[in-house]
Amino acid sequence: MNLSILIPLLNEEESLNELYNWIIKVMQSHNYSYEIIFLDDGSTDNSWTIIEGFANENPHVKGVRFMKNFGKSQALHAGFAKAKGDVIITMDADLQDSPEEIPGLYDMITNGKYDLVSGWKKKRYDSVVAKNLPSKLFNWAARKTSGVELNDFNCGLKAYKNVVVKNIEVSGEMHRYIPVLAKNAGFGKIGEKVVQHQARKYGETKFGMERFINGFLDLITIWFLSRFGKRPMHLFGAMGSLMFIIGFMLAGYIGISKLYHMYNDMRYTLVTNNPWFYIALTTMVLGTQLFLAGFLGEIILRTKNNEERYKVSSEVNFL
Repeated sequence: MNLSILIPLLNEEESLNELYNWIIKVMQSHNYSYEIIFLDDGSTDNSWTIIEGFANENPHVKGVRFMKNFGKSQALHAGFAKAKGDVIITMDADLQDSPEEIPGLYDMITNGKYDLVSGWKKKRYDSVVAKNLPSKLFNWAARKTSGVELNDFNCGLKAYKNVVVKNIEVSGEMHRYIPVLAKNAGFGKIGEKVVQHQARKYGETKFGMERFINGFLDLITIWFLSRFGKRPMHLFGAMGSLMFIIGFMLAGYIGISKLYHMYNDMRYTLVTNNPWFYIALTTMVLGTQLFLAGFLGEIILRTKNNEERYKVSSEVNFL
């Protein structure tokens, strides 16, 4: 199968028919073998009924419905697990991503030998203050932190080799950083393609300004996990050991200094009256706690089980 097209959505009943017909037109004009997987993230409108109608008339259309809204990352995780195409395309359901871009993305994966290609909405039709400027700042920070040179991490229109989506773990709100996750998994050939951005035709955006705040927090998380996620002892153990050694040496100096003064009949103060004693004690306690945090982190990594992060209520056209 050439293509798996994954479409996560939440309450997009108005745009689904137009999007479906547009995708089918592109698939037929290029003679692709394909599957379209709609990932309903707990819609409360008629989105699922419309998807069931598509599936009844077209065996290439499949659907997964969550019991409630679990988030875009969880929807993509479910779609990646189901996808069978050689190339996986992800796109939003609000018609702001154009299906006409699919052949170009597919060609870059198959002929350009890219592992992943991300869309770049160079010309946007969103609010400059509410979306464009925060997005530029967010993308700049993501580039500097991750080392992945993309101009638009937030673009939902992306293409992947099948092997990429089967070897990355998308959780929490990490869908923005799938290119970073792919890089950390060893897939180094990551490209970018300028794609057409269209003004939203129906409804309202499901994301507000909080997504940028959450995005920056997720960026810090993924930076930490990429460096210390597999070996927390390397960070916490090293910091804890260093702090304990500093505190121990400081306490030793205080004790030796008192003994020296006593031996030479010099004036001295009680150790408990020396503020540096409490600094040394606090440093040793904190160092011990950090070391234990790293140790417990190592134990958790070795004993944890993968928990189910979402509940599926319905599926259509999956064998």
